[in-house]
Amino acid sequence: MIAKELINDEIPPLKHSDTAEKALNWMEEFKVSHLPVLKNGNFVGVVSESDILDQMEMDKTLDKLFQHLPRPYVLSKDHIYQVLSKVSELKLSIVPVLDENEKYLGCTTVQHLMSLIAKTGSIRENGGILVLEMATIDYSLAQIAQIVESNDAKILSSYIMSSPESTNIEVTLKINKIELDRIIRTFERYDYTIKATYQKSSNLDDMQFRYDALMNYLNL
Repeated sequence: MIAKELINDEIPPLKHSDTAEKALNWMEEFKVSHLPVLKNGNFVGVVSESDILDQMEMDKTLDKLFQHLPRPYVLSKDHIYQVLSKVSELKLSIVPVLDENEKYLGCTTVQHLMSLIAKTGSIRENGGILVLEMATIDYSLAQIAQIVESNDAKILSSYIMSSPESTNIEVTLKINKIELDRIIRTFERYDYTIKATYQKSSNLDDMQFRYDALMNYLNL
């Protein structure tokens, strides 16, 4: 998915002539803490709830309160991973989407992004989840895939988490098997550290309940 396909049409932009009070009311209504601001149809920046509250002058317009606004945005052809990186880096609740001429096209929200990700096939498909921990230098997706496939299974999706404080990484695998015992034993024979597993068990109904609750929250 690319950025222009992620636009949430339910979130309107503010105008530079709107008041701080209107901006806060819209943020509360749309459950975001940032909103894009336009001037004569052109994108001028993003205003945050915290910046407005710092001003304490709710009757003034945005252009009177702020001479300059930060201008975080993604381009329409940027990949969803680049959008997520921008959200994480700048701690945004919305991300404006511009075309190659920096014309404002719309914006997407964290909730909308999470909802789209949760609806992807690899996440919704039945299967188990396996979390491996290893040194960065030991990571080999080819070997990991070979171990999984040697047990007549397939990796549906994978992602890596790392920390600047550690030389280790966590590799999370979504596998198209609900029971992972054989796969776990094979990884252990290859001296992999199994940090966590989520497979068919008495907790399955609870996991489904939590997933449904998350989806209901994102659709509020």
